[in-house]
Amino acid sequence: MTLAAAAAPAAHATTTAATQTHGFLSPTGVEIAFLLVGLVTLGAALVTVTTRQLVHAALWLVVALGGLAVEYLLLTAEFIAWVQVLIYVGSVVVLLLFGLMLTRAPIGRSPDTDSGNRWAALTVALAAAAALVWVVADAFRTTWVDLDGAPSGSTEVTGQALFQNWVLPFEALSVLLLAALVGAIVLSRKAKAEAAPPAVPGARNGRGPAEEGAR
Repeated sequence: MTLAAAAAPAAHATTTAATQTHGFLSPTGVEIAFLLVGLVTLGAALVTVTTRQLVHAALWLVVALGGLAVEYLLLTAEFIAWVQVLIYVGSVVVLLLFGLMLTRAPIGRSPDTDSGNRWAALTVALAAAAALVWVVADAFRTTWVDLDGAPSGSTEVTGQALFQNWVLPFEALSVLLLAALVGAIVLSRKAKAEAAPPAVPGARNGRGPAEEGAR
């Protein structure tokens, strides 16, 4: 009994020392994988916004969104990861490709994809990225994800947090998306009506003025 009592503090001290030695200079395998996938995702995002081929941009967007899904999996948020794959990779990108095909957009290089405002766009992108990083780092400065414990991003945990604490913003976002959908339908119908050829005066039942005079 005395040996067991003496061994318990020693084991606790060893575990504490092993925990304290872990830091930025001794990353784990999950942290290394997270960093590598993040670099690949960042590179794919940069190629997406810099390429002049629309189809290539859509395909690189698939890589960027897939990299984000892998990042969510590494953070034990499997529900968010599968939502990322199903909605963004499986729906948004496919919708974008269908839009390119139906509008007969140019497949190869197109000078129309470059507006000439690269420096302004780069400035806005860097400012937005810096603001986003600052806000997220300030909000979750003391929050740590226990990768060895119970999954914190499971469907049950995410559903409880979403429909208990964030139900009002969730419903507001649903109404906003519905309004955007209705607005897109209205704008497309208006554009179709403006593009329709004007009616010929005197035409009736599909006959032009010449046919009406012959009768």
